[in-house]
Amino acid sequence: MITKKFTMTLKAVHAAIMNEADEDRARNLQRFFKTGPGDYGEGDRFVGIKVPTLRRLAKTFKALPLEKTERLLASKIHEERLLALFILTHHFQQADDEHQKTIVDCYLRNTARINNWDLVDISAGHILGAWLFKRRKTLLTELAQSRSLWERRIAIIATGYFIAQGEFKPTLKIAKLLLNDEHDLIHKAVGWMLREVGKRDQTIEEAFLRKYYRDMPRTLLRYAIERFPEGKRQAYLQGRID
Repeated sequence: MITKKFTMTLKAVHAAIMNEADEDRARNLQRFFKTGPGDYGEGDRFVGIKVPTLRRLAKTFKALPLEKTERLLASKIHEERLLALFILTHHFQQADDEHQKTIVDCYLRNTARINNWDLVDISAGHILGAWLFKRRKTLLTELAQSRSLWERRIAIIATGYFIAQGEFKPTLKIAKLLLNDEHDLIHKAVGWMLREVGKRDQTIEEAFLRKYYRDMPRTLLRYAIERFPEGKRQAYLQGRID
């Protein structure tokens, strides 16, 4: 009886997903998220569902138990994994410390399934960042040094939670570790988090930039200084800031 209920629940989630599927949008998403041979999202499957629709479905299925949510996170369909992360985030926000730890453990053992930038970006701060905020953050250093692109992105994006609370040192530490990363998606993520620091304290961001900007990948720097006045932005791009 338990097995039957478990199967029916996941079938209901899948049916709800497929009811919202859009083939034309799916084809566009396949291209946008680089799912071709040799691309970072190689082999991923989209069915074409908008994020607001997935957020609505997450409210519908918010009571899905953790074990079933983890099974959903194993789906080959990108939108089902995204839905699972929305549900997992809801679980985390409603949980006590003991259950939050269980959710974080689930998140960390499934990083191979959190395997595109949108999946990382909607979950890393809300789950891992929130969990580590008042705890030791050595895990972020380990993730930043991982061979996995997605674990490295999780490391820097998770610090977005700290930035929102006015704590910037973890972001700067992870940003420094990732300055020489080879992947464009890490350049963009680090630049984005530095920009978020600057939105709250530009002096702190610029102290970091002045020390490292000449050695930064161009994309990273452009993202970090995106909100600067045009004159200062050009000065950084042209290497005229001392």
